[in-house]
Order: sequence, then C-alpha cells, then structure tokens
Amino acid sequence: MRLAMNVRRIGLLVTLALTTTLFAQQKQTAPPPQQQTEPKPELGPSTSKTTGELQAQPSRETVITAAPVDPKKYIIGPEDIIRVNVWKDTDFTGVFQVRPDGKFSMNLLGDITAAGLTPDQLSQNISKALENYLVKPQVTVSVAQVLSKSYYLTGEVNRTGKFPLVVPTTIMEALTNAGGFREYAKTKKIIIMRGKDRIKFNYNDVIKGKNLEQNILLQDGDYVHVP
Repeated sequence: MRLAMNVRRIGLLVTLALTTTLFAQQKQTAPPPQQQTEPKPELGPSTSKTTGELQAQPSRETVITAAPVDPKKYIIGPEDIIRVNVWKDTDFTGVFQVRPDGKFSMNLLGDITAAGLTPDQLSQNISKALENYLVKPQVTVSVAQVLSKSYYLTGEVNRTGKFPLVVPTTIMEALTNAGGFREYAKTKKIIIMRGKDRIKFNYNDVIKGKNLEQNILLQDGDYVHVP
C-alpha cells in the first residue's frame, strides 16, 4: 500500500513539474501584444515646409490703390506718395514718397524731380532716363496718396482738422465733409482764410439757391472757419 501511494505521489509531482515547464515555455515564446499607434496625419503643402522655408518666403505686397486724380492735370507736390510701374521690370517698379525738396530716388537713376509735374509728364521723364538700361521702357506713374495739398476746417463743425485736397472741392462740399454744424454755429458768417484774404460765405443763402457765386473752389492751404 505504501509503495503504491509513493508511486502516485511521484507521478503527481512529475506531472506538475512538466505542466509548469510547458507553461513557462509558452509564456516566453508567445509574441508580445502589438501596441496600437494612431496614424500620423499627412502634411499638406503648407505644413510640410520647414520653419526656415516659411521665413524665406517673401511677404505679400501691400495693395496700394491710386488716388482719384487726373494724371494729365494733377500737379505732384512734396510729400505726395507716387507709384512708378515699369512694365515687365520689378527692379525699377515701386512706391516712392516725394521729399520736401520735390525729388525722389530710384535705382541707378538717382534723384528725379517730381514736384511741379503731372504724373504723365513724370512718366515721360522716367522713360527717357531708363533708355540707358532698358529697351523701349514703358512707364506709368500714378498718385497713390495726396499729401501735398490740403485744406482745414475749424470752429463749430462736427469734424475739424486737416483734409486732403484730392479733387476740386467747393466750400459746400468741404462743409459736408465736416459732418454738419454744431448747435450754435453761425452759418451766415463763415469765413475762408486764404493767405491775407478773408472771404465771406453765407451757408443759409447758398442752401436756398441764392448768391451761388460764393460757393468757390478751395485752394491748397485754405482755412474754412465756422464761428
């Protein structure tokens, strides 16, 4: 009996040992579980560039529209901002401000006189100067901003200050730009100060269609005062 029991015990121990060994081998040989990774987003043309490439790109040119002036009649003055466009040539094309001496500088050409000329006259002068560098240059000059000519509104109006004299402007138009009168404005006694001259303007008459000759065009430097 004792011998049989010992044999059984030995058999159980051997079976247990074999089972443990097989389990350990399976655990070592089993492939590790695969980690799930999120798919990387595809980079489009705008995000695939490096920081250096993005910084190297030129910035967009600021759009500058031309002032509503007649290129055959408007006289360019100091401080005006002009745009010179040379067809198919970016080296000479650009935006320039006329200096107080009435000139501006261009590549290779140096100082060019602009004050006292119309945009069309200045275009012709630049075209002639560029003939030393280009074949049949086509030049267009436009006024981007009028800063050389202005008038002033003072007194009992809603908007006072300096106003650009871009196009021919009458006294009535100037007063309209001022946004109307204040409560106690003396509209019958408006004064235009032009140098040493004092020109009277009766708003009440003009608005009624009387004495319309008072409604004159303003000149550069005029002051319109509403007492």
